[in-house]
Amino acid sequence: MFRHDLDFIDSLRRDAINTREPHSSGIKKLQAYAGQLVWMSGKFPIDIGVDFTWYPALGYHTEHPLVANNLKYELMNILYNLAALYSQLAIASNRNDTEGLKTAASFFSQAAGVLTHMKTEVLPELRMANPPEDMDEATLDSLIQLFLAQSQECFWQKAVMDQYKDASIAKLAARVSDLYNLAGEAAVRSEAISSAWIHHMGAKHQHFAAAAQYRAACDCLEKKKYGEEVARLKDAVACVNEGLRECKGGYINKAVVEDLHGLKRRVEEDLKRAEKDNDLIYLQIVPPKPELKLLDRANMAVARVPPQVAKPYDFLGDHAEFGPALFTKLVPFSVHVAVSIYEERRDRLVNNNIISELESMTEKLHEILSSLNLPGSLQALEKPLGLPGTLVQHAEEIRQADALNRLQRGFADVEKLCAGDRAIFEEGKILLEAEKEEDGQLRLRYGTQSWARPESRSDPSHDGGAKLWNQALEIEGYFASSTSSDAVVREKFAAVKDILAILAGSDRGLMDYIPNSRKTEIPELLKPAIGRLRGVYNDAMRLESRRRKRVESLRTRAKGDDIKGDILAEAARLERTYPNTAIVPAHFEEFFDKRLDSLYDSELDMMEKERADQEKLVSDIQKANRDFESQKRTIGEGGNREREKVLQRLDNAYYKYKEIVSNIEVGRKFYNDLSRIVEQFRNQARNWVNERRKEARLLEEYVFPADPVKCTAIAVKSTVFDY
Repeated sequence: MFRHDLDFIDSLRRDAINTREPHSSGIKKLQAYAGQLVWMSGKFPIDIGVDFTWYPALGYHTEHPLVANNLKYELMNILYNLAALYSQLAIASNRNDTEGLKTAASFFSQAAGVLTHMKTEVLPELRMANPPEDMDEATLDSLIQLFLAQSQECFWQKAVMDQYKDASIAKLAARVSDLYNLAGEAAVRSEAISSAWIHHMGAKHQHFAAAAQYRAACDCLEKKKYGEEVARLKDAVACVNEGLRECKGGYINKAVVEDLHGLKRRVEEDLKRAEKDNDLIYLQIVPPKPELKLLDRANMAVARVPPQVAKPYDFLGDHAEFGPALFTKLVPFSVHVAVSIYEERRDRLVNNNIISELESMTEKLHEILSSLNLPGSLQALEKPLGLPGTLVQHAEEIRQADALNRLQRGFADVEKLCAGDRAIFEEGKILLEAEKEEDGQLRLRYGTQSWARPESRSDPSHDGGAKLWNQALEIEGYFASSTSSDAVVREKFAAVKDILAILAGSDRGLMDYIPNSRKTEIPELLKPAIGRLRGVYNDAMRLESRRRKRVESLRTRAKGDDIKGDILAEAARLERTYPNTAIVPAHFEEFFDKRLDSLYDSELDMMEKERADQEKLVSDIQKANRDFESQKRTIGEGGNREREKVLQRLDNAYYKYKEIVSNIEVGRKFYNDLSRIVEQFRNQARNWVNERRKEARLLEEYVFPADPVKCTAIAVKSTVFDY
């Protein structure tokens, strides 16, 4: 079905990665492939199942490829190449005339815009433990400021060529200097940008600081501010000298060095003339540098994100620039995520807000009945000999369910699931501990200054050490809580185990266990009170039976609540309504709310009625029981006390058995859910540790390179963006 789409995206990728010459035709190739990647991000998960291999463009490890099964990583690299192409086109432009300078400035601004888009929109969604060094935040920051500086420099050059006033040129030059300074500051934080680049940025910063002061001095001369002219020329000389110091070591391009020397000669000649004129003729005070007014800035360079990058959906279509969107018939991955979100939300609503509340109310009802010795006190009088009918039913249910073995198997299952989850968790934790120890040993060997990377527990990257260690503490808390809960459930079982064994035995064993009453006739005066109490007790049993059926019906309804067809229709509606917008799970929120309201609001509304009905019923039971006990005391009825206690003990054990069965099912579900969490933790820990170990090997090569010449070659080779 998707053969054509697969072939087409493969063709787009080939065209994009083979765009190496600085020609404008390459822009569309890179933009078209990037646009389809953005579209595909809504159709596929980020770990799409394809390994993308890219070599770093900057840094000390450009010969080591980085492979990642990550759609956003592929998009980052394509956009990175697009920014590089814009910068190369800017360099290739004819900057000997004003039109060429405007073109170059535009290309530099677009290069900065693409990198800004990468930093703000793509990098936060990259989901890599350690982003590539040449595309981390510090490196992107430096490159953005560098491109803006080069764009601003084009505006400055155009102003010089068009013979703008000196004051205007000074403002433009001052802003160029600022931008180069910002680029250099960010470059120092980057692990990928070489010292040669940092020295270049420093030299350009000082060069344009000097140029700005020189033009401001020329403006002062025109305005007859001879003392200020001398002060600014002196500052210009100081800046030029600082720039030339950056040139030591042979890092700087020859043309930049020659420009600095030319500027120095010109400034020094003007300073010599200005000082002589001021000393002999004008006699104005030369203000110290702190008293000089800070030069105004004229910012012309702005990071412009090409619309094809900012809003790629606008360029997808049958007759659009990028052609038709691919995989349109494929259900978006976000829809699958939305289905999972709905099912989780539905189950939470049904189980926690309705079923759990109903079961809690029923449990509370049984606690009240047990505290009143019901139904034991009634059964002892109604059935003074033999086995009460309700007890026979309960005993038969216990036997049919093989209750004791069922509970033992349940405990064994829960214990096995817990042990499995614990083993997976420990595997991940051992990996973290091993990596922490390895990092500590390397830090001791090379020293904290050379071993310049975050410690294991403080690595702030996405899915990094800080997050994983915090997650480990959180999971430890889950295990501590569940172990405590498991122990409570086992204590419940231990308290009723012997009674359950009697219930699971024969009727003869039950009859031998239950003492018979000394009186076999119910006193006539007691019969009305017994009737009233039996009536309200039966109402309680009917309430419980109704709730049990309601819970079963609700679970069946939730299980059959298949949203897939309806959500596909909703997704199709959203795609028709908003054809240029990526479908994300958040778009289905209103749809979820309406569906959950229509299906389960009536059940939630019934909860208040259930509470009110139970409160009234409990009140009636307590009143009838008070009358019953009062009547018993009046006529001196006390011969059934032992039988009453035993019958009540058996009834309590039956309901405790039901409660333990429910607890075991909750435990099974908890550990099954926890297994997904610990598996994800172990896998993330494994991936992070592998990345840290690779990073450690590369860092060792950098700290103690086996072949210094080779490292120097890589540093030179990494210079992809032209100055």
